[in-house]
Amino acid sequence: MENQTTVTYFILLGFSYNPPVQMLLFFTFSLIYMATLLGNMMIMIVIRSNRNLHSPMYFFLSHLSFLDICYSSVTVPKLLTNFYGSKRISYNGCIAQVFFIFLTGTTEACILAAMAFDRYTAICKPMHYVQIMNSVFCRLLVGSAWAISNLYSMINTLSLLKLVFCGPSIIVHFSCELPSLLALSCTDTFLNKITFFITGITVAGSSFIVIVASYIQIISTILKMHSAAAKWQTFSTCSSHLIVVVLFYGTAFFRYLSPASTYSAIVDEFFSIQYCISTPMLNPIIYSLKTKEVKEAIKKLIGYKSLMSGIMYD
Repeated sequence: MENQTTVTYFILLGFSYNPPVQMLLFFTFSLIYMATLLGNMMIMIVIRSNRNLHSPMYFFLSHLSFLDICYSSVTVPKLLTNFYGSKRISYNGCIAQVFFIFLTGTTEACILAAMAFDRYTAICKPMHYVQIMNSVFCRLLVGSAWAISNLYSMINTLSLLKLVFCGPSIIVHFSCELPSLLALSCTDTFLNKITFFITGITVAGSSFIVIVASYIQIISTILKMHSAAAKWQTFSTCSSHLIVVVLFYGTAFFRYLSPASTYSAIVDEFFSIQYCISTPMLNPIIYSLKTKEVKEAIKKLIGYKSLMSGIMYD
């Protein structure tokens, strides 16, 4: 069927409040975006420059930081221009935003699964860790994450192109996401919903199962340890990743899987902010605070020790 869409643009009405509130939100999201860029770039630079961090765990963390920058950049720059510029986004721009939200978000889910498997191997199979998590296998996991996510994004975006949008063209949200667009279509969206459900369960569901299964084995192994100190040390190495998983999956599941009868624009915006904007900013903070090696490497990079020694000897 040829696309007979009459809508050439959409209007993003997310955060359409009075000017003082919009000004506050503009500065808030600007600071969050700057913190996201600086924090994740810092993690990438620290891991690349410190040879002690050239291990599978930090290899995946570096890719996660890169993804957080990409994921946030898909929506935040347009959100910032919406406050004081045009709230319009072209039809093609909206479809492209859907694609890249899927691509970066799904790749991040796959990378989180790879990180969970890495922690499972390190804690539950320490004798075989080096053989299993070799550099070739780690690169294969990352490459597979991008390939699978690209296929997943293409399938759902191409099915979206078959829909007809007759108007209205108002999206009560700050970005183009699949649920918002499906609600505006004047043709049947059943096939799109089935396609999204099947592919989502296959990709995101499989990643989530890997994470859950890995942590069941990890917790089981930790509980068998006799030393309380060993238990705490082992758990602390996984706690940062576990926090990130809960923040990312918890809010994304609610946004995409909640029934239409419970729809609320404000609630949807809140959860979208969490997994699209806040989580990419929080990830480097969580890993910096909870991972001793990263914390020490950052201090070394910014000259913390030399600064403190200079103060003490002055």
